[in-house]
Amino acid sequence: MQLKKWLAAIPLALTLLTGCSVIEKIVYRIDINQGNFVEQNSVDQLRFGMTREQVRFVLGSPMLIENGYPNTWYYIYHATKGHDDAVQRNLVVDFDATGTLTNISGDYEASDQFFESLN
Repeated sequence: MQLKKWLAAIPLALTLLTGCSVIEKIVYRIDINQGNFVEQNSVDQLRFGMTREQVRFVLGSPMLIENGYPNTWYYIYHATKGHDDAVQRNLVVDFDATGTLTNISGDYEASDQFFESLN
């Protein structure tokens, strides 16, 4: 019976000595992706003067449209891969009162053709 107690105590003592970080790295953690995954090539398709429907077709539905500010759409992507640090990328799309695209900002750059005509 003494041997069983020692066999149980040894892994516990090793865990206490090395800290929980070693055990944490051994345990599998799934990748967690949340929000709108937006690629730069999709942002490059956006043009000044596009309608809301056209922007929704290119980027999909926004993650957030604030109450009281319906002309600002937020595309937010948050990813955590296993034990790595979380990554967040944001894209803010602004429309004027008539519903046409006027500006984009955030972690993505507007293309050089952003102000060219849609035709």
